[in-house]
Amino acid sequence: MMSVTEVIGFVLGLTMVLCSIRELHWSWPLAILSALLYFFVFKDSLLYGEAGLQLVFIALALWGWWQWLRQGEDAQPALVIHRLTVRGWWGVLIASAVLWPTLALLLQRFTDSDVAWWDALPTALSLVGQALLGRKYIENWLVWLVVNTISVALFAHKGLWLTCVLYGLFTLMSVWGWREWQARLKAAQA
Repeated sequence: MMSVTEVIGFVLGLTMVLCSIRELHWSWPLAILSALLYFFVFKDSLLYGEAGLQLVFIALALWGWWQWLRQGEDAQPALVIHRLTVRGWWGVLIASAVLWPTLALLLQRFTDSDVAWWDALPTALSLVGQALLGRKYIENWLVWLVVNTISVALFAHKGLWLTCVLYGLFTLMSVWGWREWQARLKAAQA
C-alpha cells in the first residue's frame, strides 16, 4: 500500500533526476529530501540496504552539491562532463565487486532481510553511481541504468508499486541523461 511518504519521495525523486539531467545544482537538495523520505519507505519494507543507502545518499548529496557549487580563489575549476579513463573503469569494477558481497554479507548477518544479495547489489552500484555523478562522469548514467533496472524487480518483489513506477521512469531517464550529457560533451569538445 502506498504511503504519503512514498508519494512525496516519488515526486521529489523525479524532480531531482530531471535537475541532474539539466546539470542544475538543485538536484542535490532534492536528493537529500527524497532520500530522507525513502529511508522510511525502505526501512518499513525490510530493505535495509536500500534504507541505509538513503542515509549515505544524504551525505553524498551534500558532497555532490559542494562539488557542483565550488567557487572562489581556492576552488578547483568548475566541473564539466567528462569520461572515465580505463583506470577509472577498473576502479568502478573493483569497487562494485568489493561492495556487493560485503554489503550482502552484512545484511545477512545483521538484519532479517529476505533478499540480502538482491538488496545489496543496487545498493553497491548506487554508491558507485552517486560518486560518478558527483564528479560529472558521463558513465554515471550507465551505472544508474543497471541500478534502476534491478531495482524495479526488487521493489516489485516487495510490493512497492509506486516506487516500481519511479524506478521504471528512472530507467528511462538514465537513457535520457546519457544522451543529454553525451550531446553536451560533444558540443564542449567541438
